[in-house]
Amino acid sequence: MASTSVRLENITKIYRDPKTKKEVRAVDDVNLTIEPGNFIALLGPSGCGKTTALRMIAGFESPDAGEIYLGDNAINALMPNQRDTAMVFQSYALLPHYNVFDNIAYGLRIRKLEKKAIYEKVMQMLELVEMSGLENRMANQLSGGQQQRVALARALVVEPAVLLFDEPLSNLDAKLRVSMRSEIRKIQQKVGITAVYVTHDQSEAMSIADKIVVMSHGKIAQEGTPREIYCKPANTFVADFIGEANFLEGRVKSADTKTCTIEIQGAEITAPNTSGLNSGQQCEVLLRPEVVRISDEGILRGTVDFSVFMGAYQNYQVTVGDVTVTINDYNPLINKTYKEGESVCIDFDKENLHIMGV
Repeated sequence: MASTSVRLENITKIYRDPKTKKEVRAVDDVNLTIEPGNFIALLGPSGCGKTTALRMIAGFESPDAGEIYLGDNAINALMPNQRDTAMVFQSYALLPHYNVFDNIAYGLRIRKLEKKAIYEKVMQMLELVEMSGLENRMANQLSGGQQQRVALARALVVEPAVLLFDEPLSNLDAKLRVSMRSEIRKIQQKVGITAVYVTHDQSEAMSIADKIVVMSHGKIAQEGTPREIYCKPANTFVADFIGEANFLEGRVKSADTKTCTIEIQGAEITAPNTSGLNSGQQCEVLLRPEVVRISDEGILRGTVDFSVFMGAYQNYQVTVGDVTVTINDYNPLINKTYKEGESVCIDFDKENLHIMGV
C-alpha cells in the first residue's frame, strides 16, 4: 500500500463566534511535515485545533490561509472524495442495514471495481483486521471493538495514501481501548501507511505514535517523539498535559553551556543546562512522580500529607515548603512505607530533572 507525506504550510482556520461576532483562530499559522509511513498523533485539550486540522487534511473544512500538500500536490481545491485519504470516524459511521462484507466493499463499489476484485480485497482486509468468517454478520450485531475493526478495514480497502483517525476509540471502554490501539498500531506498521491520529488521551498518543504534535490555542506547542515530549517538554503546558508533573520554582545561581546550579527551597542542585538558562534567571524544575524518591535523608525536607497503597506503587503527596510534591514509589512491598504526618525527605538524580525558563 502506497504512502505519502503530508505538509501543512502556514495553515489558518478562522471561525466567527455567532454571539460575540469575534473571530476565533481555531488553527493559527500552523506548519507541519509528516513523513511517508509515519504515525503522527495530534494531541491536546478540547478546542486546541487538532480536529479542525484533521478535517482540513480530509477536505471537510477549508483553510482560510495556507496550503495543504499530499506529497508534492496541493490539495486545498480538491473535494474530500478527490483526495487520496480515508477517515476512520469516532462514531464508526457503519451502515447498519449492511453486513460486514458490504460495509467494507462500499468504497470499492463506488469506484466500480469488478466483483472478483472486490471480493478478493474485502477478504484480505477481513484477514488483516482478524474478522475472517464474520463477513455475513450485520453491522448492528457487532461489538464496539468489532465495529471499529470493520471501520478500519473499510478505510484501508480503498488503499489511501494517508489514513486519518478522528478519536476512533473514545466510544470504547478503557480495557478495549488499550487492546484496540495496539491493533491499530500493528496494522499501520504492517501496511506502512501514513497515519494522522487525533486524540485528547495522552497515554493513547504515547503508545501509538512515532511523533506527537501537542496543540494549544490553535498553535503547535511542541512536536517530537513520545520520549522527547515526556522527558523534555518545551514548556509547563506540555509538561502538565503529558502525564503527571511536579513543578518546583527555582533560581539559577550560575550557568554555563553544559550545566547550571539552581537554588530550590534553600537547597542548591547542579544539573544539565538543557534549556540554555543564564545566571539570575527564574526557572521551573520538572519532576515526574516516578523519579522522586522518598526517604529519611535527601535533598529537600517535607511532610507526608497523603499516603495510599496502589498495588504496584505507594502514592504520596509531600508538602515541601509551599509546594505539594506527588511521588509514585514503586515496589512498596519492599520499600519502607511512610504514614501521613511523618517528616520525610525527597531525593532525585540530577539526570532526571528537566529545567525550564519562565
